[in-house]
Amino acid sequence: MEIKNPVPPFNYDSAVKKVMLAEQAWNSRNPEVVCMAYTLNTEWRNRSEFISGREEVKVFLAKKWENELDYKLKKELWAFTDNHIAVRFEYEWHDHQGQWFRSFGNELWEFDKFGLMEKRFASINDLAIDEKDRML
Repeated sequence: MEIKNPVPPFNYDSAVKKVMLAEQAWNSRNPEVVCMAYTLNTEWRNRSEFISGREEVKVFLAKKWENELDYKLKKELWAFTDNHIAVRFEYEWHDHQGQWFRSFGNELWEFDKFGLMEKRFASINDLAIDEKDRML
């Protein structure tokens, strides 16, 4: 069985570590790496899109990073319980025309006993910004 440390039940330190590991993985912009943090049958809601399973996650992420160029993400622990973590995040990216965006929102995560994410629900808003206004 795959194990992705830290595993539940989370305490403050392990929840912070889980968030930091997720941030590092997503900043790699490597769908093969990122998708390994999720169960084979993971369930996602990303904005208004519903994604089922690790393979769909991989396809979704590859498409995402083909369009969201120079992506840079910052995640922050919001709250946690035994096997749930809530995060606040923001990321910056630009499209193929050079328009920069800051995307921000919240995610709710649920983990299995092996530390793999079973559910990810993301609410995200995008704000067009000038390149000079980038923060990340």
